[in-house]
Amino acid sequence: MSELGAEPQVDGRPTAGAALVQEISEAAERRPRSRNVRALGRLLPFIGAHKADAGFASVFLLTATASTLGLSAAVRLLVDHLTSAKANPQSVDAWFILLGAVAVALALSSALRYFFVTKLGERIVADLRKATYAHILTLDPAFFLATKTGEVLSRLTTDIQIVESLLSTSVSMALRNFLTLIGALIMLMVVSPHLTGLVLLIFPVVLAPLFLFGRQVRKLTASTQDQFAKAVGHAGETLDALEIVQAFGREASGAARFGEAVEASFRTSLRRMTARATMTAAVIALVFGGVVAIFWLGVHAGLRGDMSWGALFQFALLSVLAASSVGALGETWGDVQKAAGAMERISDLLDAEPGISAPPVPKHLPVAGAGEVAFDNVTFAYPGRPDLPALTGFTLRVAPGERVALVGPSGAGKSTVFRLLLRFYDPQAGVVRLDGVDLRDADPAELRRRMALVAQESPLFSGSPTENIRFGREGASDAEIHAAARAAQAEGFIQALPQGYDTPLGERARSLSGGQRQRLAIARALVREAPILLLDEATSALDAENEQLVQRALDGAMDGHTTIVIAHRLATVLKADRIVVMDAGRVVEQGTHQELASRGGLYARLAALQFGDAAA
Repeated sequence: MSELGAEPQVDGRPTAGAALVQEISEAAERRPRSRNVRALGRLLPFIGAHKADAGFASVFLLTATASTLGLSAAVRLLVDHLTSAKANPQSVDAWFILLGAVAVALALSSALRYFFVTKLGERIVADLRKATYAHILTLDPAFFLATKTGEVLSRLTTDIQIVESLLSTSVSMALRNFLTLIGALIMLMVVSPHLTGLVLLIFPVVLAPLFLFGRQVRKLTASTQDQFAKAVGHAGETLDALEIVQAFGREASGAARFGEAVEASFRTSLRRMTARATMTAAVIALVFGGVVAIFWLGVHAGLRGDMSWGALFQFALLSVLAASSVGALGETWGDVQKAAGAMERISDLLDAEPGISAPPVPKHLPVAGAGEVAFDNVTFAYPGRPDLPALTGFTLRVAPGERVALVGPSGAGKSTVFRLLLRFYDPQAGVVRLDGVDLRDADPAELRRRMALVAQESPLFSGSPTENIRFGREGASDAEIHAAARAAQAEGFIQALPQGYDTPLGERARSLSGGQRQRLAIARALVREAPILLLDEATSALDAENEQLVQRALDGAMDGHTTIVIAHRLATVLKADRIVVMDAGRVVEQGTHQELASRGGLYARLAALQFGDAAA
């Protein structure tokens, strides 16, 4: 039987979900903190969207704090009555009923406080996740050239989990303890100003070793972890190259190096334990010494009649509440700083502005757009490579319904043409037009609806064939999806799947072959019913049999569409109305296959290399 609370496992190994949760949790522990607590102010609009829950949470937070402090007053009244001459069994019951009523009020208030604070925190985090992810999807590729996708996902998971921990747990505890501390100090001043003054004098003495030793303990803990991480890293390298280690007879050397790293980690850990033990001894001695001294004074005040015994009991309870609140606030302050650091990183994402966006008043494309494409003297260099332009003085016109093949050596700028046409980037000079409209004057979403893309390795998703095809056009009916699949030569293999069009395809549709994935991608492009079809080497990675099937699907797809195809295969080039030869970001030749092959230029050389001398 597995231990209670153990991670779920499959064949003795943690499941993918459990491993991911553990990885996120470990990453959260390593996240740096920030003293810029104002970064958490970014959450205020999310809180303002749920005023009712925030109001209930505040009310029950106050009633729970009042009930907690009210217990000390009820205990004082009970003890004062017990120590008076009027005490009898009947009168005592009434005070216990009062004490029980306060306890019930505390229980209900605490439960409702927990519910509404936790609900509000979870709701804010859910809204934050949705807002952050929705904003990420609007960012253009230039943003992801500067920021790694892994870092973006880390902020979306690890950092938001840190904020979630603060909102669902830490902030509730922090607010409750802060209010309890303030209330307890006020009541302590009312009960005995003299003893309260002594308590406040003791606080700095107790907190001093916590700050002095606590910082040293944290540094030594981090150092221990770093040293052990180095040891584990070396062990991993050695085990990965175990055959080389053994072949060169370096087993003893590898073991000695690992042993030295482990011993260094142990020595640092020993210093950490010594500092922590010293801190614990100092804090306990100071706290208990101070408590004994204050209660010695309190008992003598009670014996002299300067303070009732009930007031002394109340003072004791309030002192415990205040001290525990201070300790809890010290612990949650670290969570607040960590959440502030996380919120700074999330804010960086939310504040990122897409370089490509719709103008304030976008110009609409013609309703009956024919799909005419024009590049006029376009010059473009990718961000980070301004000295290496991908296109230089590039000019191209594609008539409605024309099939144009772009060919040229690697790095000639062929894929850049697609990226500019889809307006993932804007050129530094020149104009790109669609149906006579400058792309910079149009809404990117509207112009992209006029295009359908089939890439060399078109990504698919983990849903069914129906869901993957409908990704091309959300409102497509089942009949339209089936028609697109037939046109893409995909209906045969889809119907052979266990559940046909509703069969789950697994992550990235890896259960399908390369040719099947490409045909499904073509069906997705066809169902879009866009006037412009962009084909980026859609058959270059396929075997001969699958290439023939996909090529047949592409031939049908190109009918009635303006088609621009990046081609390396002879079959695609031969069926183009016009071949545009590119080199170093420029158009160097144009014409049909026969015309270009007979000129003896760049195309003729590429044709001889790629298609063979006979084809050339």
